[in-house]
Amino acid sequence: MASMDRDRLRTTFTEAAELYDRARPGYPRQLFDDLASLTELGPGCRVLELGCGTGQATVPLAERGYQVVAVELGAEMAQVARRNLATFPQVEVVTAAFEDWPLPADPFDVVVAATAFHWIDPEVRLTKTADALRPGGALATVATHHVAGGSEAFFAEVQNCYERFDPSTPTGIRLRAAAEIPPDGEELNGSARFGRPVFRRYERDLTYSTAEYLDVLQTYSGHRALPPTARNELLNCIGDLIDVRHGGRVTKRYLTELRVAHRIG
Repeated sequence: MASMDRDRLRTTFTEAAELYDRARPGYPRQLFDDLASLTELGPGCRVLELGCGTGQATVPLAERGYQVVAVELGAEMAQVARRNLATFPQVEVVTAAFEDWPLPADPFDVVVAATAFHWIDPEVRLTKTADALRPGGALATVATHHVAGGSEAFFAEVQNCYERFDPSTPTGIRLRAAAEIPPDGEELNGSARFGRPVFRRYERDLTYSTAEYLDVLQTYSGHRALPPTARNELLNCIGDLIDVRHGGRVTKRYLTELRVAHRIG
């Protein structure tokens, strides 16, 4: 992703902080169990979270008693996160870009980035993350993919809406099965600062009403970046398809991937 495109798209999230908080799915509970096991996290451990959004991963981290510093670029997102985390005095939400944020003197045990690591400048993210960690500390990233399953007929048909109203849509797109998506280890495998990553994967189906699904779509950067007229026409097309041909409900299958790598030295 080019730097200009990344910077433009990552700022779209802050335009809809309340919608993002309401509509986006959280993360599987098992993911946080595995994170604790793979990194030996326990109550009182220091966690740095990158791109916390409205706190959907931060709240489960805080509930486990970790000391969390959460860095969020968007002021509106950070404001909602502070509200959601108001009962956890051991959590601090900082409004800043991680690339520019001065690291504190005390290192962290784990750095977590839930569906946010790819938005950070690739020239900075691994080096600065390693610098933020104690020796042997861990980087844990979470990625989410939409995979084959759920309402498969709907997701085949909806491509017609995207091809009509989003000119950047490639033709002939099909969803891949979770097993066809390779673990994302290339960047870390080539790093001198981290050991080889380990992975845990989780599949789940979530069912949405028409309104709920359209809300989710409006939290995605690609949809938000469309011109307003094209975006509205796209959403109307999708909503009509769900209502008329799919009974007002669709099921989406998610693959969530946890990737953990330990700092060398």
